Formats: sequence, structure tokens, C-alpha cells
Amino acid sequence: MRAPFLTGLALGAALLLLPLAALGDAPSRADAQPTPNLLTLPASPTPAPQPAPSPGALDAARTVRLLGRDGQVAELTMGDYLWGVVAAEMPAAFEPEALRAQAVCARTYSLWKIGAKSHQEDGADICADSTCCQAYLTREDAAQRWGAGPSSAYTAKIAAAVADTDGQVLTYDGAPIQAVFFSSASGSTEDAEAVWGKSLPYLVSVDSPEGDEVPNYRSTVTLTAEQVKKAAGEAGLGADLSGEPSTWFANLTRTASGRVASLELGGAQLSGGAARSLFALRSACFDVSEQDGVFTFSVTGYGHGVGMSQYGANAMARAGSGWRDILAHYYTGAEIQAGT
Repeated sequence: MRAPFLTGLALGAALLLLPLAALGDAPSRADAQPTPNLLTLPASPTPAPQPAPSPGALDAARTVRLLGRDGQVAELTMGDYLWGVVAAEMPAAFEPEALRAQAVCARTYSLWKIGAKSHQEDGADICADSTCCQAYLTREDAAQRWGAGPSSAYTAKIAAAVADTDGQVLTYDGAPIQAVFFSSASGSTEDAEAVWGKSLPYLVSVDSPEGDEVPNYRSTVTLTAEQVKKAAGEAGLGADLSGEPSTWFANLTRTASGRVASLELGGAQLSGGAARSLFALRSACFDVSEQDGVFTFSVTGYGHGVGMSQYGANAMARAGSGWRDILAHYYTGAEIQAGT
């Protein structure tokens, strides 16, 4: 009985192994599919990735009503408006990082002006007059200024500066700042209080690195005694200019940055800024001398001196600073936020 039993057992084992032999080698553990667990819930589907915002989307979503120099109001996207401001306000040959800093300044100043509603009665948000708001150039006017050669490259360069900073705004306490700017400084910028009589924590004097590489960085204005007398009379200063011309200018004082804070002209008190306007000087950083009835004003820099120096920004960019570093330097304590 034992032999038939063993024979039957062997025959049963052979029959059990026959399907595996027919299928080939058994799969390894690494290749085998796991046995489904009927108690495990199916995994939630992975959400589809959201597309990144297109370049310039934030600026494209905001409109600006621009009062042109012809008195007409045009509605533009913020991106198109900023292109025209950067083209008008900063040389297109400047470093890309300086142009980006300028784009953020222009965007921020635009929002500050919109909030001030200074052109509400005109049905506009802002104007194209640089003495009131910001200068602006159409693409056609900019191309004519630049000439056929560099026009295409400059157009793309400014467009990139605006798009690369899309929606970025300088803020203080969560609100857009008064992001004023000017051409070139005489070693440092000026405190807003010294120029406009109002202190702002983000518009204080800081060092500025530009110098004699700036065109007309040092300039002179020469006026005769009669021209000075005429200018003072038309301004209604009430200055007494009957004495010797050498005695007309007196008691000149300076701010910490070296600009003229005040002076006397024939006994009449003038601020440095008023003297700059009266005598058409490029900045309030000046000395005045007289010889044989002729006055010579020796001037350094260009502009009111408050906020970002454009040539200083370009010098920082050439030295390797990014646009964020430039803005942090010139606007003390301000933060950069998107879509404010």
C-alpha cells in the first residue's frame, strides 16, 4: 500500500506544478503586482497643475486714464502706460536692473497719484506733464527720439523691464509710497523735509554713487546784474538790489547733503529750491560768485534730489546691484509687494 500512496502523492505534486511550468519563471517580488486590498479606498485624483500667470498679467488687468498734453484723456493698461513713462523718464541705454527699478518707481508713483485723485476733475488719473506727474512718450515718439538703429532693441528692453516687475509696488505701512525720483545727485540724495517741508520716513538722505560720468554733472549759469535784478523783480521778491552786486547774495546755508537750504538776495529770504527755479539752475547744489557785475552759479547734479537718483541707480546696477537692492537703498524702510 505504501508504494502506490507515494506514487499518487508524486503525481499530484506534478500536476500542481504544471501551470507554473507552462507560464515560465515566476515573477520576482520587485516586479510582482501587489494584491488588491479591498478595504483600502481609492486615492483621490491628483489636481491638475494651475498655469502660471502670463507675463504682465497684473499690469494688463489695471487701467490708467492719462491726461495728455493736448488735453485729451486716453485709457491705457498699466503696462502700456508704464512703457511710455520709462521710455520718457530714463535713458533706454541704461542697465536693465536700473530700468526695472524705474518701472517699479513709475508704477508706485502712478498708484499714489491715483489715490490722491489730483486729476479727478479732468476725468483722469494722472497726466503726462513731468512737472506735475510723470513724463510719457508714445511708441512712435520714442522711436523718433531713438532713431531707426536702436529703436527695436530699446523697445524690447523697456518692455522687459515692465514685464519683469509686473505689479510690483513700493509700499510703506501697506500703502503705495510717493516714489519720487530725479536725474543725478551730488554725492547723496536729499531729505524730503529739506525740499518740501514735509518729513516722510522713506524719503531721507542716502549716499548716491554717480559722479562725473553723468553728462553735464557739473554745469554753470552766468547772469549779469541786470538779469538777476530782472528775475527778482518779476518774482516779486521785494529785494533791495540798489547796492553793490557783490553784496546782493548773503547768508547762504546748506542742508546735510550739501544743497543750498536758504539764502538772502537783497535782504529777501529764498529757499535753495526757489533760487534754483528763479535762476534756472539744474539743482539746488550750487555756489555763487560775483566778479565785475557778473554772477556765476556753479551747479552739481540735476533735479530736486529726493528719492531715487536715476544715474545713481544705473551706477549701482553696473556694480552688480539688482533692482530690489536699488529700491531698498533709495527708499528707506519701504517694502515691495505685488498687486497692491
